[in-house]
Amino acid sequence: MNKPQVPDFLQNIRVVLARPNHPGNIGSAARAMKTMGLSRLYLVEPKVFPSDEANALASGAVDLLENATVVSTLAEALADVTVACALTSRRRELTTPLSTPRQTTPELIARARDGEQVALVFGNETFGLSIEEVEQCNRLVTIPGNPDYFSLNLAMAVQVMTYELFSHTGVDVEYLRADGETATQGEVDGMCGHLEQAMGEIGYFERRNSERLMRRMRTMFHRAGLLREEIDILRGFYKQVQRIAGKASGHGD
Repeated sequence: MNKPQVPDFLQNIRVVLARPNHPGNIGSAARAMKTMGLSRLYLVEPKVFPSDEANALASGAVDLLENATVVSTLAEALADVTVACALTSRRRELTTPLSTPRQTTPELIARARDGEQVALVFGNETFGLSIEEVEQCNRLVTIPGNPDYFSLNLAMAVQVMTYELFSHTGVDVEYLRADGETATQGEVDGMCGHLEQAMGEIGYFERRNSERLMRRMRTMFHRAGLLREEIDILRGFYKQVQRIAGKASGHGD
């Protein structure tokens, strides 16, 4: 199966990092983004950027850093955006509805698919988003976790949110499955007949009910959904068993 293409509408979704302190987090966030098909990175007043540390932690996503948009205010980063999600883990005295990434992402994907610009806004590593920055967003999103220990770093939060987005794109993993044709009922029955013959030749049925046992074996193999290649492997094994059994009895080659 051919490798699926990342949907073009993901270009309408940007990740905005507000006042990031550590360049390594910028690089790690870029790597998380690219893994999930996003490429538009906005940096609001980064403390250190560009940075060799950011490049190192970005791994194969240095191109996102090279094309990142650096601005001095969050308002600049959101100027053409219609839906801006503030990612926060703190209690806020705001009327904006609070939701989880899983609840929010279907709307974000639909908006991006329609051509609207969507932003995921992440705050400073130490202090998060300020109240003023949150007020510039029209969605409030919290990643749920252990109430007694909630310690996602910046790149982890980006990864969780972007994964939820990508999971709603319809891109699946079928292209990673190994190629192979499912065995037919007849092929499975033929293999089971071969198995029964080999088991008989080694004396397996001497103290066992062969009919009852083979009925269960056939049920098991039909349920397994074997591939033709697997049938061939099993039958090759049975032939070797028969060959050795024949030699042991003096009837082999």
